[in-house]
Amino acid sequence: MNKKWTYAGISALLLLVIAGCGDKPAAAPADNAGQDSTTVVNGAGSTAESTDGGGDAVATATAQPTAEPASPSPAATEQPTAPDKQSQNISVYFTDPQQMELIPAKADISYTDDVEKYSEAYKALQSSTNPDQIPLWGKIELKSLKFADGQITMDIHKPDEAQLGAGGEAFAISALAKTLFQFEEVKKIEVLVDGEQVESLMGHVDLEHPMTRENSGL
Repeated sequence: MNKKWTYAGISALLLLVIAGCGDKPAAAPADNAGQDSTTVVNGAGSTAESTDGGGDAVATATAQPTAEPASPSPAATEQPTAPDKQSQNISVYFTDPQQMELIPAKADISYTDDVEKYSEAYKALQSSTNPDQIPLWGKIELKSLKFADGQITMDIHKPDEAQLGAGGEAFAISALAKTLFQFEEVKKIEVLVDGEQVESLMGHVDLEHPMTRENSGL
């Protein structure tokens, strides 16, 4: 009988202990329990953190693209100014339809340098608007012209149809000399035919190498 009371007492004590454990209050959750905080490092190296009202914190930091510095506009290249053309009224020489004499005439030329001046003077010898003034160099091509140390060196091409008689050849050489020697800076004239010196331009009159005012009879 005593053992039964002993067992009953132990059972009652265990029930009391169990009941006391069931009444113990639960530990209070931490203030930030249930919240998720995310930290993002943006492109500039700083951090950004945000928390929404529902307890879930979501941080978004979008790196803004860095604006590229504007490339400087290339400086405008200054174009070289073309030299001004000069104009001059010169004397040129033709012959009459019967090739009896030299006939002086006037012509206007425009040029930027000496080479162009002498080339334009030669061109003026090649054409005439007056039917009574016949060009002696009209069919002879000027291939090149140079000027250095007071000497004009001109290379010409003479086709067969440019051939003249003795009188016409003499007038042609004289017309060229008179036209080019009117420029004081010109001291000599070297005439080449297809790049070579020839004894005679058309086979009748000797051609000096180079021509000067003295040997041209001027």
